[in-house]
Amino acid sequence: MLTLRGIVKTYGDRRVLDDVSFDVPPGRLTGFVGGNGAGKTTTMRIMLGLLAHEEGEVALDGAPVTANDRRSFGYMPEERGLYPKMKVLEHIVYLARLHGFSRSDATERATALLEQLGLGERLGDNIEALSLGNQQRAQIAAALVHDPSVLILDEPFSGLDPLAVEVVAGVLADRAAQGTAVLFSSHQLDVVERLCDDLVIIAGGTIRASGSRDELRAAHSSRRFELVSSGDAGWLREEAGIHVVEFDGGYAVFDADSDEAAQRVLRRAVSLGDVASFAPQRPTLAQIFKEVIQ
Repeated sequence: MLTLRGIVKTYGDRRVLDDVSFDVPPGRLTGFVGGNGAGKTTTMRIMLGLLAHEEGEVALDGAPVTANDRRSFGYMPEERGLYPKMKVLEHIVYLARLHGFSRSDATERATALLEQLGLGERLGDNIEALSLGNQQRAQIAAALVHDPSVLILDEPFSGLDPLAVEVVAGVLADRAAQGTAVLFSSHQLDVVERLCDDLVIIAGGTIRASGSRDELRAAHSSRRFELVSSGDAGWLREEAGIHVVEFDGGYAVFDADSDEAAQRVLRRAVSLGDVASFAPQRPTLAQIFKEVIQ
């Protein structure tokens, strides 16, 4: 478990991180979301030891993170950092060798990983000859080739088409399933919501919400329900404690002032005809994000 507790970072008189605390559990995908300038990249660089912080602690399994621990971390920065004149396979093998693998092991690892990421036919191409999306895949391979215990990715889905997003998402999910602690930032909230087990929302250098996806949805849920029935649901407008949000024949979305009011609606709907579905509406990550950063 990688943990941050009470991280404070300042630039002159400006406090860019203020008491930042959250966990990145092993075996889970943690999404790190926030607007531009919210503090995501600064936080990641402190986790990696690339930036110093004034207060707080970064710990791994309960002990302060050391330089030796960080050798087992994998990192993909938002800026591309590969050598453009090197060939794809050659580059990833070179990085694996830097982590102590023999040439044969490094070649085997790099080849398998690049094939998994959909670059099997581009192994002999120079990095600069790849599209931006394929360069992104190669950079992800660079972060993964040494089997890191902690994986930190800054905007890994940037520039990827939908098919490439699915490929990369599958690779990250596989790594998490093998016990890696995975943290990634992204502006694509729909992708984060679909992939992540846990979410961390940061704004203005402070953590506004964190927890599992289901916990956050439950914590930010209102009493909003969706009703699909065979009859006309116009009677909802007459129900005390009910506020209709959307209505179309037998379909309605409404807010209830209380659980009792919602149950009263369900009982009446059943008495009037067939009810195809009746369920609470959970907020999307985009809705939660807007709520907590205001």
